[in-house]
Amino acid sequence: MTNAVFEKASLAGIQLKNRIIRSATHEGMADEKGLPTEKLKKLYIRLAKGEVGAIITGYAGIQADGKSSLFAMSMIDSDDSIQAYREITSAVHEYGTPIIMQIAHCGRQTRSKSTGLQTVAPSAMRDAFYSEDMPRELSEVEINQIIDNFVSAIVRVKQAGFDGVQLHLAHGYLLSEFLSSHSNRRKDRWGGSTENKYRIVGEIFKRAEERVGGYPILVKMNAHDGRGNGMKIEEAVRIAQLLEKSGCAAIEVSCGVFEDGLYSMRGEKLPADAAMAYTFKYKHLPGPVKAIAKPVLRAFMKQPKPLLKYNLDAAIQIKAAVNIPVIVVGGINNIDDINAIIRNHHLDFVSMSRPFIIEPGIVSKFIQGTDTKSKCIMCNYCAIIGEERPLKCYYGKLP
Repeated sequence: MTNAVFEKASLAGIQLKNRIIRSATHEGMADEKGLPTEKLKKLYIRLAKGEVGAIITGYAGIQADGKSSLFAMSMIDSDDSIQAYREITSAVHEYGTPIIMQIAHCGRQTRSKSTGLQTVAPSAMRDAFYSEDMPRELSEVEINQIIDNFVSAIVRVKQAGFDGVQLHLAHGYLLSEFLSSHSNRRKDRWGGSTENKYRIVGEIFKRAEERVGGYPILVKMNAHDGRGNGMKIEEAVRIAQLLEKSGCAAIEVSCGVFEDGLYSMRGEKLPADAAMAYTFKYKHLPGPVKAIAKPVLRAFMKQPKPLLKYNLDAAIQIKAAVNIPVIVVGGINNIDDINAIIRNHHLDFVSMSRPFIIEPGIVSKFIQGTDTKSKCIMCNYCAIIGEERPLKCYYGKLP
């Protein structure tokens, strides 16, 4: 394996132009049925033209009660969607760029007001952020149905021409909730030990193998979070080893859950103005209350440190424990760091999210040497305003 960033590389048989990947980013560009719009196709084409090694799509939902409360989430819960996604993959492939679909169930990190259905989770525990909904604990029958729906989604992803699929095991969504002792308090075979908490993921791999054997299934997983009894690196390493045994094609290492605040997308300042204007928890507060709440938010929601490369140490530890490719994401925004990660730390790939929002062609700029660092100021307005609007860089200013 060569460690050069801009040389061709293979990821589970998928041929990439280079080792820089666009990480899954919620785009908010689906129609009312969750089907991709022309706007989404144009976004992926811009990324492909910009010489990105591969594109991982924003998450697509596998069933109705797992749909995000964020604006216009994509869905892959029906065969009716296959043709629309095939148009996307065909367009991206014209530029020689592979595209991988991320699929998810949002678990308790959604709102019944958005889905029209009760939220569900491994255990009946209220989420500190989505606190108006008390989720219902999933039954054995429902867990098996979710597994089958993940597998059916994987089949659709393959039929739609995607080069691979990524299971979202990170950021506090349903599969992440099962893996964490913070959100999984079950006493049956789906909770307790690491092996039991992992069982739902293992079953998805097992049943998918029977239907799409050999098709690349990647994962995005948490290596750590801010919960007292949440994910720690030691258990994440064990989960990575279980993933390898299950036939996982590659692991993208991330961190954090919604209850942690902006733990997964760090910045110098909390985007309190955007939160007050666009977040469901705060937007309807009276003006005087908002005026008080903003400084309180800034005082109590301290941004975790470091702000850059905050998953690198964890990714290095996971890489040492497995023989499959490892991708690292989180606070990576310049070519010097990317070179060091690939050449010195021997990780296989680097992925970025926010740098691609402000500059879809950033990889091309890196290759040409016209840019060495992203123009992203890590304001995180994109993440907050994405609750109500399509993906866009706001550069620290309210629209």
